[in-house]
Amino acid sequence: MNETLLRSWWMLALRGAVACAFGVLALAWPGLTLLSLAILFAAYALLGGAVWVFGAIGNRERDDHWWVILLIGLVSVGAGAIAAMHPALTALVLILLMGAHACVTGVLEVLVAVRLRRFIRGESMLVLSGVASILFGAIVFMYPSGAGALALVWLIGLYAIVTGILLLALALRVRKWARTSSLRSVAAGGGKG
Repeated sequence: MNETLLRSWWMLALRGAVACAFGVLALAWPGLTLLSLAILFAAYALLGGAVWVFGAIGNRERDDHWWVILLIGLVSVGAGAIAAMHPALTALVLILLMGAHACVTGVLEVLVAVRLRRFIRGESMLVLSGVASILFGAIVFMYPSGAGALALVWLIGLYAIVTGILLLALALRVRKWARTSSLRSVAAGGGKG
């Protein structure tokens, strides 16, 4: 899992960009209908999940724990597929699907960050992203129908933007760390010749 993230920092960046785009789109459409929200969420979950799945599969030979990242991707793809196949879900079911998706991916992101802490600094960005996901999911489960539709859209949009920014910041740190490690390896190898 560590190798996958270090070699494929772009997965974090792309996942962060997708989350930010989803959040901005959710906030930019004040009259967003439930059907539009379902379609937007489906695209967000499918794209974000696909990034994790492709990255995990691409690094499966180099990383014994690649399956954890694959699991994050499959959870997202599954939630996106359900929303895409049934966009007319009732508001409550859609809200609970988003909450479940946030909780599960949040827990998995925290687990990835715990494993990553031995290799890089800045894994706290992934922990914060995971905690934000878990908190969002918990709020959704505690108050699934208490908030108005507009408040829910704002909450979803802000959650996506915050997690997106955290993932982008982590991607930049991982990229910097990977480059520094590569340069050290080249310098160590070049001095022996």
